[in-house]
Amino acid sequence: MPDELRSPIKHHLVLHRIDPEQGIRRFYSLMIERDLFGTVRLVRNWGRIGTNGRELAEEFESEQEAGQTLETLARAKRGRGYQDL
Repeated sequence: MPDELRSPIKHHLVLHRIDPEQGIRRFYSLMIERDLFGTVRLVRNWGRIGTNGRELAEEFESEQEAGQTLETLARAKRGRGYQDL
């Protein structure tokens, strides 16, 4: 894809939190996608590493709006000890 058509928004982010002393091995994935109808969705997937986890999809009016929400959620998770994978 040519650079001028590429979106400046990060479309996929995976965070993890591993703390053996507390038995914590968790992941949190955020992905912006468009469905077949062109709807912008932010898909969140989270759970224990090694499982499918849970999933929640939220629709947005624009890619920028979804990107802002992705960054807000990622900042909150990083504040709770999650790190970029």
